[in-house]
Amino acid sequence: MDITFENVSYTYQKNTPFEHKALENISFHIPKRSFVAIIGHTGSGKSTLIQHLNGLLIPTEGKVTIGEYELTKEKKPENMKALRSKVGIVFQYPEHQLFEETVEKDIAFGPKNFGLDDATIEKRIKEVLPKVGLSEELLSRSPFDLSGGQMRRVAIAGVLASKPSVYVLDEPTAGLDPRGQKEIMDMFYELHHEEKATTILVTHNMEDALKYADYIIILNKGKKYMEGTSEEIFKHEEALHNVHLKVPQSIQFIKQFNERFQTDIPLKKHSLEELAEKIVKSIRSKTDE
Repeated sequence: MDITFENVSYTYQKNTPFEHKALENISFHIPKRSFVAIIGHTGSGKSTLIQHLNGLLIPTEGKVTIGEYELTKEKKPENMKALRSKVGIVFQYPEHQLFEETVEKDIAFGPKNFGLDDATIEKRIKEVLPKVGLSEELLSRSPFDLSGGQMRRVAIAGVLASKPSVYVLDEPTAGLDPRGQKEIMDMFYELHHEEKATTILVTHNMEDALKYADYIIILNKGKKYMEGTSEEIFKHEEALHNVHLKVPQSIQFIKQFNERFQTDIPLKKHSLEELAEKIVKSIRSKTDE
């Protein structure tokens, strides 16, 4: 599903002494099937923005379009439940949202709430379990008897079982060790390609943005600060430093290599093999000169 924000602003507690403008005049377009990272520190407006994607919040000004659904202060979809079935949000610490007595019931909660029949739900559960790295043996157990990593996978399975067209990942690796972070992000990256979904990763981790995203949108104090491909974004190191964001180490290495050896290796995602090959080619070309 395509997603478009047109001059979107959002104000909390408008016309009260506690009025606070969390988003201001934000516009961008996310094509369907793309993987986009939305980056910014606490207070930048990330959480407010993603709550517009399934109608938890309605713009104070402007328009949000998600596929065929439009949200404005004058108009919102008649069937909000249909929109929410299309947009699956994995919030920070999703395991905190578990509440059923068994893993099976917890995974089934979302699809059941969206009106799916028992046979379809059972089929969906069996399909998503291997995708999140869980076995069917866990279905009868209490989710609260599982490890923290397993609980998070159960919560994610509950989102996947509704088969959304859009995945919204709100700091999905928060609190995990480095290995757990990589496993979860690799899992979502595979799902993104397998399901041909639109994926939005909300993060402050520039390394993840570089590794997984096709496009990056940076927020600062409720406004869109910068957007572009990783190659376009990482050219502006000083601008990133001004909003307390660090250029990934691999990009720093490429920039330093380019400056020292007068080469032009692109400032974008490279596998180690690709980067090594480009460095060798660059050195050989300089030697031949």
